Amino acid sequence: MENGISHLAITDHDFITWENTDPQQAQNLKLIPGVEISCDWSGRELHVVGLFIAPDDQPLQSLLSDQREARRKRMVAMSEKLEKAGITGLLEFLKSQPCQAWTRSHVAQFLVDNGHCKNWEKAFSRFLSRKGKIYVPTHWCSLEQAIQTIKNAGGIAVLAHPSRYGLTKTRLNLLLEDFVACGGEAMEGSYGNIDSPTRKYLCELAASHQLLVSTGSDFHDASRHWTDIGKFPALDSQAQKNAIWNHPRWHF
Repeated sequence: MENGISHLAITDHDFITWENTDPQQAQNLKLIPGVEISCDWSGRELHVVGLFIAPDDQPLQSLLSDQREARRKRMVAMSEKLEKAGITGLLEFLKSQPCQAWTRSHVAQFLVDNGHCKNWEKAFSRFLSRKGKIYVPTHWCSLEQAIQTIKNAGGIAVLAHPSRYGLTKTRLNLLLEDFVACGGEAMEGSYGNIDSPTRKYLCELAASHQLLVSTGSDFHDASRHWTDIGKFPALDSQAQKNAIWNHPRWHF
């Protein structure tokens, strides 16, 4: 397959697209049902990927529905802040998008498309980061709830892009200890735009915490040239031994 992809999991934020996937279009791909759940750990937003989930699991679907409602409320609050700054049309823009779970990335796109920001980076730093003009905190489910819901739906819980949370080495180790204690089984060791020293460090961390190593492109948009489906640095030979594709669930 193009980009060397043999297995593909579409892990949208707080929404499962499995039922909308056409097997005929997948050709020779092995499709893995998945999702990416936003959650809270010590007041910080984290993302946990669920792989091999049962898409129609009702407790999982209920949690995701609650998460999407929290997202909707956040967008309304952000829209109100934008309107006070003289910027209108966010909600109309969001409703026009083919998306079920609205994210800050959608707001960034709105700001760029309407000439309020030069690019996504400016949109986040000026408007959407914790210190941004329209930042609105959201109350996500807990880390434990996200992991247990994934596991109860038959899935494997994977900590997504652990280097992107701005944690010190001490805090990251504490997170991984809690992640394992809650039932987490894997963490991403390679993903789009990661550098070699960080990749090596994360793979070593995974081994020290007895976690499998997962990979992902973190693909969001075809216009973002630095990322593509299946585009991420390869794991080294040692990390390959600890890769998630050695898990029994992978062989289906």
